[in-house]
Amino acid sequence: MSRSAHPAGPRHADVFPEGHYSAPPADLNTLDPKVWAQTVSRGADGVVTVGGIDVKTLAEEFGTPAYFVDEADFRARARAWRTAFGHDADVFYAGKAFLSRAIVRWLHEEGLNLDVCSGGELTTALSAGMPADRIAFHGNNKSTAEIRTAIEAGVGRIVLDSFQEIVRVAHIAQELGKRQRVQIRVTVGVEAHTHEFIATAHEDQKFGIPLAGGQAAEAVRRALQLDGLELIGIHSHIGSQIFDTSGFEVAAHRVVGLLKDIRDEHGVELPEIDLGGGLGIAYTSDDDPREPHEIAKALNEIVGRECEGARLRTPRISVEPGRAIVGPTAFTLYEVGTIKPLDGLRTYVSVDGGMSDNIRTALYDAEYSVALVSRTSDAEPMLARVVGKHCESGDIVVKDAFLPGDLAPGDLIAVPATGAYCRSMASNYNHALRPPVVAVHEGEARVIVRRETEEDLLRLDVG
Repeated sequence: MSRSAHPAGPRHADVFPEGHYSAPPADLNTLDPKVWAQTVSRGADGVVTVGGIDVKTLAEEFGTPAYFVDEADFRARARAWRTAFGHDADVFYAGKAFLSRAIVRWLHEEGLNLDVCSGGELTTALSAGMPADRIAFHGNNKSTAEIRTAIEAGVGRIVLDSFQEIVRVAHIAQELGKRQRVQIRVTVGVEAHTHEFIATAHEDQKFGIPLAGGQAAEAVRRALQLDGLELIGIHSHIGSQIFDTSGFEVAAHRVVGLLKDIRDEHGVELPEIDLGGGLGIAYTSDDDPREPHEIAKALNEIVGRECEGARLRTPRISVEPGRAIVGPTAFTLYEVGTIKPLDGLRTYVSVDGGMSDNIRTALYDAEYSVALVSRTSDAEPMLARVVGKHCESGDIVVKDAFLPGDLAPGDLIAVPATGAYCRSMASNYNHALRPPVVAVHEGEARVIVRRETEEDLLRLDVG
């Protein structure tokens, strides 16, 4: 591969312009297992492999950009969550993180349930054979058609998100001659230490019914009075990308307090409590996520302790990991296009994807890692920003990272931990074609979501 000379960018800056500085790693060729999928490794020839196939071969067959999912890692993580919580709890995979029919089949085979939050996700789940009674339906503004489809299919639970929805679901269920199992989502006033847009349990946001002011208690009263509903529990979700359980402890205390009030007022002990999801993953080496067995132990102890104090039977616990299962199992593979050093600042490395395949950096100020994967390099590290090809200055994939100083057009670089919220939030901005999702397992690779084509774009354009 030709390596055209280009002006050198900064190699060792004192600080990043934003103030986020860390020293370059001792060896840019080393892949931190914390942020890469289980079967990812660098071969003797310096080329990175996943599932026994090297990235050069994958790029040649499937093109770039593309998402590659380590199926063995996905299944192992799903099993770890299922095992950690055991048979006395329910694990619902959060489909919004990434959903396809192959993913649904893997979940079904590994014994997990599934939560969906749209009619499209529900259709995908049912079409792939997920039993309806193992599906939970979320959403702050479910349409009448979506509710009807869910009840007709026999979904295991609908999570009620407003007073209007309590009446709406009850009416449709009665119309269909059914009694629908439901939970009420409450906002418990816990401020998760995360980005404002993904913190979901403080009162000033669109999800749930506030616990404050007695609104959640009133929602329970109404749900218990309606013949079309079977109220089975309370749901709470405090945010996303959370690394400790302190917020869950406060949330559980307040939810159990509501369960106690329900018992005292109505003589009913609701049998379930859903603590949502939101547990974080490692996007960089600085992140330190907890293992499923640690999370399960902590949450069970928290709920058990709170219920003992309230003299309640311990309800069945549900959790909803999505990112924690699929996030670490995939990486996005790009080809380097242009390289533009800015004297005294950094080097801009442009790739053939961008914000159309990973909007999280622009949307949430998310941080990612990146590595040269088509070869090794002993060149001095350069401070780089990986950007896309879109007409936006905010089209950034990795804000600040170190890459080898001899990086050149045609090299392959990969961004790990892109299994969650990258393909599911992908767009056609600038009429970009959304990349394929390729599952790799034991030396075989297969497309589970195909790459879009220009014909796909024109097929929708009926003008």
